[in-house]
Amino acid sequence: MAAVIELKNVSWRRGEQTILQDIEWTVEAGQHWAVLGLNGSGKTSILNMINGYMWPSSGEISVLGHKFGTIDLRELRKSIGWVSSSLQEKIRPNEQALDIVVSGRHASIGLYAQIESQDRQRAEELMQDLGCSHLLGRTYQTCSQGEKQKLLIARALMASPKLLILDEASNGLDFISREALLQSINRLASRPDAPTLLLVTHHTEEISAVFSHSLLIRRGRIFAKGRSQDVLQDENLSDFFEMPVGVDWRNGRAWLSVR
Repeated sequence: MAAVIELKNVSWRRGEQTILQDIEWTVEAGQHWAVLGLNGSGKTSILNMINGYMWPSSGEISVLGHKFGTIDLRELRKSIGWVSSSLQEKIRPNEQALDIVVSGRHASIGLYAQIESQDRQRAEELMQDLGCSHLLGRTYQTCSQGEKQKLLIARALMASPKLLILDEASNGLDFISREALLQSINRLASRPDAPTLLLVTHHTEEISAVFSHSLLIRRGRIFAKGRSQDVLQDENLSDFFEMPVGVDWRNGRAWLSVR
């Protein structure tokens, strides 16, 4: 089976500045990856390239078995779900929760057609799976930050994507809301029909056991990649953050502390 994502010697330059350099990364079918990096490390640039919104200055990109330059990227994007905090800002406050989820079927912001019965059923099933079915009948503005994120994940799943990117999905959540969201993501990842997941985060403790692999990116280069248990270790992360840190593994998650 072809790799889900394959970046070969990818670099991207903006003017005289090199944003990404010599990126070699393969995500195989059946793997879920976490992408860890500080602000400005190049994470968003990689996501934009995977979605075909940016083109590398050099190198090759293949996503879902399709080499860029040989396919219609607009069609490819229909198989990729991307949940980000910037998407939250585009949803109208008075939008109904069910309409938000169903709109993912049409890749639109807002719903402009009558909801068909099969779409309603699928949306309600997704909301049930993600633990947010209680939001039926509610408007977006009445939902908490964590509830909004669950709605957007359900929205992304409406089109049955083969790849789902969760871009700092826990950003702005309190501890309890974050843990509830992570549990929902774990349930999703454990399903036999789950899409390949990419979790983009600043925090190692958000990388649960379902994310078997981790990619560390710093200053536009890959610092480390591989199985999460091997990558998220004291010495490696101390070098990565350029300060001494300790890793305490609990329940399959790596919790950091400064030494």
